[in-house]
Amino acid sequence: MKALYAGSFDPITNGHLDIIKQAASIFEIVAIVVASNPKKAATGMFSLEERQQLIVQACIEAGLDKNTTRGKSHTVCVCPDRLIVDFAQQIEANILIRGLRAVSDFDTEFQMVQFNRKIKPGMNTVFFMPDERYFYLSSSAVREIYNMGGNISEFVPKCVDGTLRNRKL
Repeated sequence: MKALYAGSFDPITNGHLDIIKQAASIFEIVAIVVASNPKKAATGMFSLEERQQLIVQACIEAGLDKNTTRGKSHTVCVCPDRLIVDFAQQIEANILIRGLRAVSDFDTEFQMVQFNRKIKPGMNTVFFMPDERYFYLSSSAVREIYNMGGNISEFVPKCVDGTLRNRKL
């Protein structure tokens, strides 16, 4: 069974990696899809291609190297400007992976599931909760900490931290 985990991943965090590991332990293929989000474009840290490269590097760092984990595989791709459910259908994924950190996430995600079901009947969503170490973690919080000169090393994979250390504020 093929699942799709989409997000802006700007940047990918340790919480995202936790969700990817959980999904990879269940589904045969997990497509990790970097999606553009016009609402976040103005505050973005990385281009879509940079995010894709960092996800690949982060998966390798996390032991998800060579596109396999426990006999399962994952792919990383960029979604063109279109609905994720349409892209999921194109790559023959029938499960959408979403992460839930707090009750507030549920309201937004619940609406999204209902829209996706209307648009693509038969498309299912599976929710994963990250490890409690990552309940509070979000890409936007990481961006804010970084932009204010804070240390983000405990929140992101080493490749993201290293890439940002080499950039000037």
